[in-house]
Amino acid sequence: MKQKKEVLRFVIIRTAGNFLLLASLYGIGRTLGPAVLLESRYRLNQMRNVRYQIAWKGVVAEDETEVLSEEPTTTPEIINNTLFGQISGGDKVEFLEPVSAKFGIIIPKIGANAPIAPNIDAGNPDIYLAALKKGVAHAAGTVFPGVTGNIYLFAHSTDNFWNVGRYNAIFYLLKELEKGDEVDLFLNGKRHIYRVTNKLVVDPTEIEYLTRQTNYEQLTLQTCWPPGTTFKRLIILAVPEKDYKEEM
Repeated sequence: MKQKKEVLRFVIIRTAGNFLLLASLYGIGRTLGPAVLLESRYRLNQMRNVRYQIAWKGVVAEDETEVLSEEPTTTPEIINNTLFGQISGGDKVEFLEPVSAKFGIIIPKIGANAPIAPNIDAGNPDIYLAALKKGVAHAAGTVFPGVTGNIYLFAHSTDNFWNVGRYNAIFYLLKELEKGDEVDLFLNGKRHIYRVTNKLVVDPTEIEYLTRQTNYEQLTLQTCWPPGTTFKRLIILAVPEKDYKEEM
């Protein structure tokens, strides 16, 4: 009888231990899943030599001309073949169509493609956290594409590391952007093209990037840094492509 009790006790303890282990693995996967998936896909696509470009058949806001062709409006990038790319089915350009032409964003370098929720109160967590579960948020009080001033967009902002999986991970890879990289916004069927001018990490108290008034059109992208914390803010600054060309 005593031996049976010991066996039963062992089975119960082992079952409970296995359950806790599986629950922990599930929690880790749910928390880190979006980040790991995006990071892994980005690195793999780099190895496979896969690039993204935008397929757009609408109006480009810079010159207000409507593109009537059914083909992508961008010239396909010339891809230099690599051995791994050939083996893995890479060495190619993949075209992205905006998930929202009403108000959306595409960042070709990192394959980001998401809708934007307009006029979100950046100071009210109850409002902006709900918006970030679906995509990117546009800060209320900042301008819209095509208007002089600061366009402020933010995504993947969370209060605790274990809440990361609850929010959209669209801006996880902003850290990969460099000067000259392309960012495209779509508003009411028009495409607005921007080029990155700067990338910086700032303290949360440095809110001037949100409140600043400019006499030129500027795009500001923001996410928390490091991911899943509120220690710092990663800021990407960009200007319309025509202004970037003039600066160059």
